[in-house]
Amino acid sequence: MNLPPRIRPLAIREPAWRRQGEEPDYRFSLANERTLLAWIRTALALLAGGVLLEQFATHLGPKAVLVGLAVALATLAAILSALAYVRWRANEIAMRHRRPLPGTVAIPLLAATMIAVCAVIALLLLLLR
Repeated sequence: MNLPPRIRPLAIREPAWRRQGEEPDYRFSLANERTLLAWIRTALALLAGGVLLEQFATHLGPKAVLVGLAVALATLAAILSALAYVRWRANEIAMRHRRPLPGTVAIPLLAATMIAVCAVIALLLLLLR
């Protein structure tokens, strides 16, 4: 379909970086996509955990701490979703140019935040006794 750029539907527009380098083996691109989707699933699980914590943790308190934890989990989910896309794109570009795959800040960020959230929840559970 050779339509002018202004007339092309959004679904067939291709970013400039996809026209650079050489097309990687489709298996690597699909693996990269599966990794993106796994990060998105993780973000959805964090978001669900935050909502569940705020809505159903009736025996824990104070309420402000629970709301703070829920907001932290929701914020982490949003950041993780954005980082997942950035990571997917950086990996695609690296594969197109036959460069090593770049690192990510998402893993230490996720680990540190989850350690903090789990520590606060454990403290709240201990204070219930």
